[in-house]
Amino acid sequence: MLQNIPVIDLRKTGQNIAALRTAAGLSVRELQDMFGFATPQAIYKWQNGLTMPTVDNLVILASVLGVQIEDILILRGA
Repeated sequence: MLQNIPVIDLRKTGQNIAALRTAAGLSVRELQDMFGFATPQAIYKWQNGLTMPTVDNLVILASVLGVQIEDILILRGA
């Protein structure tokens, strides 16, 4: 039986994305434009912990924010 498997905490990761975005001096609209999204809904869903960025978007997000992917994700049960 597997125990202590790390799980991504969506809510805390979303809060972290919002905090990192703010610290980088970027607005939601600026991120939206960088990703080429038609609407900001995906970014708001990330920040509200409703969804996670896809792996390719996570790589881009880390680069744009100047952090490592591990700095974005908040794990529980690790």
